[in-house]
Amino acid sequence: MFPLRPMSTPPEQQMLARAIDGIMRSYAEHGNINHLDGQNLPSRAEVEQLLDDLVAILFPGYFVRDQLDELTARYFVGERCARVLRGLERSVARALSESGAPARPGAGPSDGGDIARRAHQLAIDLIQAIPGIRAVLDTDVQAALAGDPAASSAAEVILSYPGVQAIAVHRIAHELHRLGVPLIPRMMSELVHSRTGIDIHPGARIGRSFFIDHGTGVVVGETTVIGERVKLYQGVTLGALSVAPNARQLKQRHPTLEDEVTIYAGATILGGDTVIGRGSTIGGNVWLTRSVPPGTTVALHNPSLRFSSGGSEPSTTPVATGS
Repeated sequence: MFPLRPMSTPPEQQMLARAIDGIMRSYAEHGNINHLDGQNLPSRAEVEQLLDDLVAILFPGYFVRDQLDELTARYFVGERCARVLRGLERSVARALSESGAPARPGAGPSDGGDIARRAHQLAIDLIQAIPGIRAVLDTDVQAALAGDPAASSAAEVILSYPGVQAIAVHRIAHELHRLGVPLIPRMMSELVHSRTGIDIHPGARIGRSFFIDHGTGVVVGETTVIGERVKLYQGVTLGALSVAPNARQLKQRHPTLEDEVTIYAGATILGGDTVIGRGSTIGGNVWLTRSVPPGTTVALHNPSLRFSSGGSEPSTTPVATGS
């Protein structure tokens, strides 16, 4: 018998082992960004699938490969609703467990059975809300058709306009937010943000016939209140004035836009006390932290462009500031 020699570890494996040890030490040192307690979080991939299924239910026939008609629509809706129900139950249960929220308002700590029952009811509540969400989305699509001369049909608006996609997802996410579901609404809003460049917090309250034209760079904060028949252009920010430590204690940190307001590209409107009165127009690139009365037009005053060529004296040309 020959004596067994201990096998040496190749240098590359030693390096990998040391790297793994370093990562594990970082888990102990920076535990705030770990989630190693065994309770799964909602899956981003599953929430994305849920979102796609819900949008397909909201706009039947637009985002599916198979043709739908009166005969097949009920089977399609039934299958998608069943899939949404099971997926939402799983994701909402994980979100409720992670947040530590009681299964019922005012109740104490919940066990797994309570959470599962609560998740099931919340999923049913969202599915039952779909007819109402569709009724509002119909007005949003009509607003896009009325507000953009380049829009030729409802099909074009639904299939290709990022603003319509963003508001459709917001209508879903806002309903879940209203029902008290943690995590999932914000995950949905950030998924559509990554797709469209439009960032609408699910807490924002938005009235009927809402239209975002072009859309890239639009930001709508959590406590924003938007009335009916409001139109925003690209790059508009409806934000808060500060991020002070007590900011979250304020009931409203973001502005209110009353009915029939138009906000042009690049405008920034800040503050919970800022109210844009009904029928007002805010011009492009305006920075606004104060309220304006109904029927007001706000525009930059006398901006100008400077032109120079070679050694000639620069000339100045006023820039039109019409809305």
